[in-house]
Amino acid sequence: MKKSEATRQNILQKAFELIYSHGYQTTSVDEIIATTQVTKGAFYYHFKTKDEMGLAILNELMIPKFKNTFTEPFQVDVNPLDTIYNMMYYLLMESEDLKVEYGCPASNFTQEMAPWNVDFTKALNQLSLQWENTMINAIEKGKINGEIKTDVSAKEVAVFVLSGYWGVRNLGKLENSKSVYLIYLKGLKSYFETLK
Repeated sequence: MKKSEATRQNILQKAFELIYSHGYQTTSVDEIIATTQVTKGAFYYHFKTKDEMGLAILNELMIPKFKNTFTEPFQVDVNPLDTIYNMMYYLLMESEDLKVEYGCPASNFTQEMAPWNVDFTKALNQLSLQWENTMINAIEKGKINGEIKTDVSAKEVAVFVLSGYWGVRNLGKLENSKSVYLIYLKGLKSYFETLK
């Protein structure tokens, strides 16, 4: 990796960490520059504006990473409901990257930026749709394989799971506790039993 590319990646990673812990609106370019220890000129060489950098975080860091997180578990040929449950369990209880006190980075970006910036809305929608479509495809396959009732709406299940995840991440953030995650996971498991 060239020095210029490494500098860009460093800015994006450190900015993501700051934004995740403090919020997009309250994180200034000056804070990002201080944390990354690059010059202001170097920052503006890579990004004309803070919003351009924010979009790069979404498109270059979050979407590829989340795509791997959301699609790789479905490559193994097991019951898709088990895969979804195990993924939720991992994201809520085991992931070291996602902190209970900060919530979900994608949800945070959505709440802060989607109402104000159409480019952020498009990128965040792409992220959400990737996850939703992966679950829909897996559920449809599970219906064909006889693992899920044939009358189950795959889209309904995917939207329910996704909205529940984002909601419970916000509750966890408010309570600064994973205890609410366990309640969600128990409810999710019970719901999934009705689909088999």
